[in-house]
Amino acid sequence: MSKLWPDAEAALHETITDGATIAVGGFGLSGNPSDLIEALRDTGARDLTIVSNNMGVDGKGLGLLLENRQVRKVVASYVGENKLFAQQYLDGQLEVEFVPQGTLAERLRAGGAGIAGFYTRTGVGTPVAEGKPLEEFDGETYVLERGIVADVALVHAYRADLEGNLVFRHTARNFNPLVATAGRLTVVEAEVVEEDGFLDPDTVVTPGIFVQRLVRSAPRVKDIEQRTVRPRAVSAAG
Repeated sequence: MSKLWPDAEAALHETITDGATIAVGGFGLSGNPSDLIEALRDTGARDLTIVSNNMGVDGKGLGLLLENRQVRKVVASYVGENKLFAQQYLDGQLEVEFVPQGTLAERLRAGGAGIAGFYTRTGVGTPVAEGKPLEEFDGETYVLERGIVADVALVHAYRADLEGNLVFRHTARNFNPLVATAGRLTVVEAEVVEEDGFLDPDTVVTPGIFVQRLVRSAPRVKDIEQRTVRPRAVSAAG
């Protein structure tokens, strides 16, 4: 059975339920599965828990779901670029679980590897550790963090073959490989889908065993979260 679906809307049709936990790849606006995020918005599903490094920016990326009032809880590391996020949180409309970035990455990796939990020193003595089991190892205190397994994982890849083997491009790799392993159902959008043969096994980052559905991403201008430029140098002659 082919893993390739006609488009993002078809790939998510009847897969997203109210209250679902959705893990989403990307970092800022780099490596966002934009087609799948828009398709998720169009499902109209409510009370979602979104697990992602951040929630995009106002009007872009996962910010679209906040605008549509579809999110009940966010598990993330950084949300400082989204004013609507802050407002919904302050108004009591959004539950937030802040997770140190390395801990979030490891929780996703653990979930994908079938590891129920792990101990880390990160967050000990801070609100991050409140209510969580603590244990002492070699004279140091560690906090227990649980692995994350999402109902659905949404991933952006640069290149894929029809078996769902994936390669990522530069910094767009970020959280995408971790998210890909952590979903009970993983849906991938890829910029290039090789229909003849398979990707070179030595280049594969995420094996196709983790991928259930695949779509071609639509060509689009890639957004830049914050565009900065170096000051122009002025010569001695002016």
